[in-house]
Amino acid sequence: MKNFFCNCQNHDVGSIESRRGFLSGAAVLGASTLLPSFSSLAADKPHRIDIHHHVIPPSYAAFLDSKGIKGTPKWTAQMSLEDMDKNGIATSIVALMQPGAYFKDIETDRRLAREANEYSAQMGRDYPGRFGSFATLPLMDTEGSLKEIEYAFDTLKADGIGLMTSYGMKYLGDQQFWPIWEELNRRKATIYVHPLLAECCKNPLPWLAPSAIEFATDTTRTIASMLFGGAAHKFPDINWIWSHSGGTMPFLWSRFTRQEFDMGAKAKEVLPNGVLAQVRRFYYDTAQGHHEGAIYALRQLIPTSQILFGSDFPYRNAIDVVDGLAARNFTKAELFAIERGNALRIMPKLKTS
Repeated sequence: MKNFFCNCQNHDVGSIESRRGFLSGAAVLGASTLLPSFSSLAADKPHRIDIHHHVIPPSYAAFLDSKGIKGTPKWTAQMSLEDMDKNGIATSIVALMQPGAYFKDIETDRRLAREANEYSAQMGRDYPGRFGSFATLPLMDTEGSLKEIEYAFDTLKADGIGLMTSYGMKYLGDQQFWPIWEELNRRKATIYVHPLLAECCKNPLPWLAPSAIEFATDTTRTIASMLFGGAAHKFPDINWIWSHSGGTMPFLWSRFTRQEFDMGAKAKEVLPNGVLAQVRRFYYDTAQGHHEGAIYALRQLIPTSQILFGSDFPYRNAIDVVDGLAARNFTKAELFAIERGNALRIMPKLKTS
């Protein structure tokens, strides 16, 4: 049975080396100019905003079971609240678990998206201030997606959109999706993106959980499609959030700069400000990317102002990320920004009190 969910050249070197001074300075500048004040926050008051928190509506779990899809974790809203309360999380922005609303049938995908979005919105009403939502779209269906965007934002008051890294063999930079990005760009929307086991690359090591390697790699693929396909530059008012500290992208950075170099004049069309400038406009969550190697690599590229707290509940407990971030070399202001302030900057209605 299917299982989508297992836990989850010389001028190149010169290019990245020459940028390190710039990046270090930029990171300091970003921290000093963009990080919000934390002085008014009581030390014992829950303040964290978790932007990587899965929701599993009962109807969705039943649907997966009916399709023979195994591995769905146990989840209830009360389980989420208990973990949040233990770890100082004021609000979690929930998104439908992978594979989202993509089962290659228009009516099924539309129904699953609507049910998940209404379920998440009801959680927000049932527990005021505790839950926000990233609405799901039936992304391979442009008409259905545009209708769901309108309903999700205008009726359900969603905080953003939650998508997968790939849909079949389509990555998010594909021009098929551009009419959807145009509408979300108009709305200045925030889009959170979660990886999954991609169709292109079924796990070549059957004894290894797909999430161990393929999930982070699929995040990198879709980031590359957005950058080098031109969508990231064309739709500049969308706030993109990439899971797990950007997947493997920070570790493959010299290959990204080499790709920019090899593209020559074409790179100026799709990345007129350069690939580094574009990458520094994205946001990245800390779920399963809070350890020293991931955080260090990410901070060589971007300022702290672009990092957001994410737990990956229920696949992980929030304490893993709380302790992991506390062990990193962040100032109090930087840590507060990661845990709360940066999310409020792009989703200001999340402010509770």
